[in-house]
Amino acid sequence: MDKLKILFVTAEIDPFLKVSSAAEFVRLLPQKLQEKGHEIRILMPKFGVINERRNRLHEVVRLSGINIKIGDEEKPLTIKVASIQSAKLQVYFLDNEDYFQRKSVLTDPENNHFYDDNDERAIFFCKGAIETVKKLGWAPDIIHCHDWMTSFIPLYLRTHYKDDPMFKHTKVVFTLYNNGFEGPLAKNFLAKANIDSGSDNPMENYEPSYIGVCKGGISLADVVTKGSPRIDQKLEDYISSSEKEDLYFDTNDSDSYVESYQNLYASILN
Repeated sequence: MDKLKILFVTAEIDPFLKVSSAAEFVRLLPQKLQEKGHEIRILMPKFGVINERRNRLHEVVRLSGINIKIGDEEKPLTIKVASIQSAKLQVYFLDNEDYFQRKSVLTDPENNHFYDDNDERAIFFCKGAIETVKKLGWAPDIIHCHDWMTSFIPLYLRTHYKDDPMFKHTKVVFTLYNNGFEGPLAKNFLAKANIDSGSDNPMENYEPSYIGVCKGGISLADVVTKGSPRIDQKLEDYISSSEKEDLYFDTNDSDSYVESYQNLYASILN
């Protein structure tokens, strides 16, 4: 198989942050693919619960300095990096003082309230991930998005960046987990994304809820897979109705699992 450039975009990865099974999934697959000769990049938010000193994060000055527009505001993006030494993997962390400095992930630890700006945090992360790749000058063959927080990446690639030559041949894999949240997103969240949909409307499947943003990601991704044996039944039904395959690869056999993803990537690129 030809060497591929594969970008993993995730909200968590072991050992930096583990809140669900996604952290283990995203930890295993990139390492195994890199060992097979593929070129890997990993991007995630720099949530405030991640200890910078303990994990030896440092700023990548040449990549920082990008501003991401959220609604009418410009938010500065800072890029940091750290290594998973045992796997020889680098992880890039996207940071912003307003969105990611708080000492929690998605909910306020004092009242367990789902943060009102989680829609903005997800939008900032997704657009920031694409802008980081552009600044790296690294055109991915595959962008493998993990969980709801990455669901705006296929939307941006089908709209704002659809004519960008860097992503002309890029394919998107969207992996879902059993990681739903109860809180609603702001009703005007798509306006904050500053997307001009043009004559068609790829945003029509995006709604301000966990199910709603995942449906949007499903509708625009090239392939949808499951990182958990079971996901929300509404999403199972939507995958079936969208005529996309319901793919789940068992992680118990790591060799077979990695081979399955290699074959999947190759199939959508050919």
